[in-house]
Amino acid sequence: MKSYSIALIPGDGIGRDVTAAAWTVLETAAKQSCFSLTGTEFRWSCKFYKDTGRMMPEDGIKTLRGFDAILLGAVGWPAEVPDSVSLHGLLLPIRKAFVQYANIRPHRLLPGVTGPLRAEGFDILCIRENTEGEYSGAGGRVHQGTPDEVAVETSIFTRAGVERILRFGFEQARARRGKLASVTKSNAQKYSMVFWDEITRKLAAEYPDVIVTSYHVDALAARMILQPESLDVVVASNLFGDILTDIGAAIQGGLGYAASANVNPDRSAPSMFEPVHGSAPDIAHLGIANPIATIWSGAMMLEHLGETAAADRIMKAVEATTARGIGTTAGKDKTDTITAAIVAALS
Repeated sequence: MKSYSIALIPGDGIGRDVTAAAWTVLETAAKQSCFSLTGTEFRWSCKFYKDTGRMMPEDGIKTLRGFDAILLGAVGWPAEVPDSVSLHGLLLPIRKAFVQYANIRPHRLLPGVTGPLRAEGFDILCIRENTEGEYSGAGGRVHQGTPDEVAVETSIFTRAGVERILRFGFEQARARRGKLASVTKSNAQKYSMVFWDEITRKLAAEYPDVIVTSYHVDALAARMILQPESLDVVVASNLFGDILTDIGAAIQGGLGYAASANVNPDRSAPSMFEPVHGSAPDIAHLGIANPIATIWSGAMMLEHLGETAAADRIMKAVEATTARGIGTTAGKDKTDTITAAIVAALS
């Protein structure tokens, strides 16, 4: 029997509830498919930061490296710890250390879920560059607190980084419907984004079977709302991808359905899977968090590990559950109720 070791980082707020829910579904699917999952929980969170002064221990990356994958709930508690501290202390170091350069986010309506648009038949896969670009962390501040204060934030785009994320996007488009939207703002950013466009054109010659269209990010944002069914694979920089995927979450019914994977495509280190909603401290004690985004992320994890049949069964169970109206209205169903319905659909 195959066995996979999974690092569990529930994090803050509703992260604990949705991670537990996803783990219940994942273990059920694993048992049905005759493989096993061994989860090791790490209580790295904003509370951990307040207790220790760090979001994770100094040897945290070394500890995680030995696992097959990482399942994360939600990290952040702005009233207690600034988001810049929690993000740069945990998520970004993991993504960069393990070269999880491809952030993958699927956007489609589940059965029974009503989105805010007239369009329903869309299926968009957003590929966001995940380790450099606008979130490189290069910069600084001088003369702080004075009228002469200066803040500089420098975007870093490397040829290797841009080429590998674009190539990953081309491969995803080739495996899907053969359309790639490359997103920049090259009319205004004449160095980094022109650079991105040039590499897109260069790689397009290697993929004659993929229809490539270059969009400015504002035009693509409008298209995601007005004509989402016209899009297949969207590939964008760290910042642009971050913004566009929130639009994607909105049109698919909300952040409760927004799954993601932070993938190391060459599998030289573990990949990390997480819902993209926050820790929602205001509802953390109510037991009404929607676990579907985390369960969907868990299915993506199983697919990455090669357990595609189990991943497919989980998604079919999720779809059967939402088709019955369970988990389709924010706050209506308890977390445990949604989880139990999905487990029952698996059985």
